[in-house]
Amino acid sequence: MALFSNKDKYIRITPHHSKKGPLSDTVPEVPDELFAKCPACRHMIYQKDLGLAKICPKCGYNFRISAHERLAITIDPDTFEELYQDLPNQDPLQFPDYAEKLVKTQARTGLHEAVLTGLARIQGQRVALAVMDSHFIMASMGTVVGEKLTLLFEQALNEQLPVVIFTASGGARMQEGIMSLMQMAKVSAAVKRHSNAGLFYLTVLTDPTTGGVTASFAMQGDIILAEPQSLVGFAGRRVIETTVREDLPEDFQRSEFLLHHGFVDAIVKRTELPTTIAYLVALHGGARND
Repeated sequence: MALFSNKDKYIRITPHHSKKGPLSDTVPEVPDELFAKCPACRHMIYQKDLGLAKICPKCGYNFRISAHERLAITIDPDTFEELYQDLPNQDPLQFPDYAEKLVKTQARTGLHEAVLTGLARIQGQRVALAVMDSHFIMASMGTVVGEKLTLLFEQALNEQLPVVIFTASGGARMQEGIMSLMQMAKVSAAVKRHSNAGLFYLTVLTDPTTGGVTASFAMQGDIILAEPQSLVGFAGRRVIETTVREDLPEDFQRSEFLLHHGFVDAIVKRTELPTTIAYLVALHGGARND
């Protein structure tokens, strides 16, 4: 009887007329992206069952989400003030097809660059906030990403604000060569000036956080949080195994492995991050001028 009494649990398939057959012939029309496969447990999941936080109901895996989706589940409504969205993109090497790739990615993601920066409130706590988006060229760090983060730390220093960054990156952006690598030192210097003023800096490592981002500002937070099962590291697993000529643990470079070895302070469920962030910001003095 449950099959007939709870029909809303099932998917409604609207038939449409076949172009090849008579009008009486119909074939089911299933909407695209109705299901998602969990990368961790491999279960097929109905998209609506993932919820806004996009967490696998079977194993708790945190799906990768966009910067705007992150804002929707993290900050207080209508409090985000975006900054530095009009910085001109750079192509210092005149890398083939790079300019066109940037334009296409901007149109597809609705983002100017791989990081969204601005001011916001999280459960009442005012912060300078940056959210990296892996959908934008794997959130690789180019000159504009480095400039936006540097300006954010300088703004936070001027306004005596704590900084919160959600990291996600494949590392430095190869299309910008040495200029992308220089962003590591540039952002690190801004972090240091912010720290010298006694201001709080919190990083949240999300899947994936790798390369030069890990080697710089992602690991420089006063407190470092991570989402469950996130990939966090510098070089790739196969590169390391080839170098050391040893088999690495199964959970190597996962946030649980990093927690066990003291690289992160806590692993926090995605749904609990706003409360945890607000608590830590308040505990460390919050915004000095708020």
